[in-house]
Amino acid sequence: MDQDVSAAGIDDPIAAGTDRLDPETAEKARSARESLAAHDGVLVAFSGGVDSSVVSALAHDALGEDAVACTARSETLPAAELDDAKRVAEEIGIRHDTVTFSELDDPNFVANDGDRCYHCRTMRLGRMYDRARELGIGTVCDGTNADDPGEGHRPGLRAVEELEVSSPLLDAGITKEEVRAVAEAYDLSVADKPSMACLSSRIPTGLEVTEARLSRVERAENRLREWGFEGFRVRDHDGLARVEIAPEELERALDPAFADAVHEHLTDIGFEYVTLDMAGYRTGSVSPGSDGDDGGGESDEAAEDGDARGAEGGSIDADGPDLDRRYPR
Repeated sequence: MDQDVSAAGIDDPIAAGTDRLDPETAEKARSARESLAAHDGVLVAFSGGVDSSVVSALAHDALGEDAVACTARSETLPAAELDDAKRVAEEIGIRHDTVTFSELDDPNFVANDGDRCYHCRTMRLGRMYDRARELGIGTVCDGTNADDPGEGHRPGLRAVEELEVSSPLLDAGITKEEVRAVAEAYDLSVADKPSMACLSSRIPTGLEVTEARLSRVERAENRLREWGFEGFRVRDHDGLARVEIAPEELERALDPAFADAVHEHLTDIGFEYVTLDMAGYRTGSVSPGSDGDDGGGESDEAAEDGDARGAEGGSIDADGPDLDRRYPR
């Protein structure tokens, strides 16, 4: 049953009568927490994104030590995202575990067809069930919210249904906006974190997913993050890097010093050609009409999603490009 958080001297962030949430959202959150409390234990498929973080916070409230947040480690998960997941789990206070697998073991995933996310999520959640059984836990949860089923082609959701994964946010009717409100009520640092997609989403449908392509995309995006950009993607078109920068940062990317540095760094890590997409960063551009953010999102649970935010302290120069900025060689 629900733990008495107030008895421990901690205010219940979704309790009736607080001013943190509107009553309808608070009621939905309580419903989700009560549904989690009905289980002897749960393992949450945990990416460290806002959806799975809210499920983890509710599960920890409901079940204490009988709730586990589990992150899947694979070639498509940037190392920075794993570190972030560990940090957020500690912030919540929930036990954090990891499982390791390789999507590249599945030729269906490597082929990168329109059902790539289905193959990925089937493997990922299968490993979650394996770990849950090892821990004596009978229920696996994910962060699917009430908005996700209506967002077009979502093959990963088919895997959730086939494997009978519990989706407490979806069952309680909690929308993405409400998820963020609940995260703020819990004072979670990821309340405003964008939904992200795994590294394989940077590779166009039909082009094989390989470890080399995933590695050079991750290294390229790490460099842009180090340079202070916040909204971006590096798309791998079989050796041609298509760099997308958020519209509000695009002017800075037109700096000749940036053009010179990004070409040098990205060719050094294995790209043959480097281009800047003048349309700027937008989700789904690598495989239009496909699944979620960048064609691989599955809300924030497929990465399990790679983070395109800047480093701490990164900022946008509102006055335009800084032609004297230096990009370290």
